[in-house]
Amino acid sequence: MRRRAVLPLPIAVYLAAVAAVTLDPSPGDPAGNPLLRSLLRAVSSVPGLGWVDYDVAEFSANILLFVPMGVLFTLLLGVWRWWIAVAIGVAATLAIEFSQLFIPYRVSDVRDLVANTLGTLAGVVIVVLAARRGRRRSRVGRAS
Repeated sequence: MRRRAVLPLPIAVYLAAVAAVTLDPSPGDPAGNPLLRSLLRAVSSVPGLGWVDYDVAEFSANILLFVPMGVLFTLLLGVWRWWIAVAIGVAATLAIEFSQLFIPYRVSDVRDLVANTLGTLAGVVIVVLAARRGRRRSRVGRAS
């Protein structure tokens, strides 16, 4: 229970970072980012990865952005309430996408809802699997 007491601060920092990234009224121009263009060019030149483009990179980045949402809220609420962590991820995404409707240069997109939900689910799965592994290890330790 003590570990949960320290989670509100990392959660607040994480949510502030998500808000800064997703609600900034002047997001960076991906076409004007030479590092991103070079990276995408390098990745897509690898045999079998020619399908990787900006849309794939953005979708993947959205997934990665929301993995901590699933991890942090599952740790806070407990593994048995994993579904609430997912609901929080979906609700946060809906709030972001709704807010973006009113922010110039921002685009609300259903793909973000899908990617962010997948990221939240991935975070939940990481915690659930780690908890199961920890329980197995503690059973083995008690048996010896």
